[in-house]
Amino acid sequence: MSFQPTTVNGKRGTVNRKPVSGFSLISAIFLLVVIATLGTFAVTLSTTQNQSQVMDIMAARGYQAALAGIDWTAYNVNQQPANAPAAWAGCVTGASVTVGGNLAPFIVTVNCAAVSAVEGTTTMWVYSVSSVAKTPGAPGSADYVEQIATAKLAQ
Repeated sequence: MSFQPTTVNGKRGTVNRKPVSGFSLISAIFLLVVIATLGTFAVTLSTTQNQSQVMDIMAARGYQAALAGIDWTAYNVNQQPANAPAAWAGCVTGASVTVGGNLAPFIVTVNCAAVSAVEGTTTMWVYSVSSVAKTPGAPGSADYVEQIATAKLAQ
């Protein structure tokens, strides 16, 4: 180690200069940890957003499948003759409706109850319909979706 003369504030003297080492290694490790943490956060955020979008789409499809059950019931009720002496025979609890296309993953169950009202000589039937569309699996699982649609139909 050598001593070199230096000038500090106009005074001449010698300064003991020791070699500096290790500081850049600590900085590099710190930067690597920070960058890795940010990268992990970005990947996690991207994955969460993607899963959220997929579930939003599945929820919309589930609602459309539930509406398909209501439409199926409305069509069949509409096929009954006016002033029918009995309610539509298909108005039962737990009727299964098959859907296709993008709605195929859903199991649609229609629950129906009919009540008659007589006005003069006209018999009118009022149907309370509830349609439940759900994917196979258990509630709480990552890909489980359940949607319910209800309607009152009269003929």
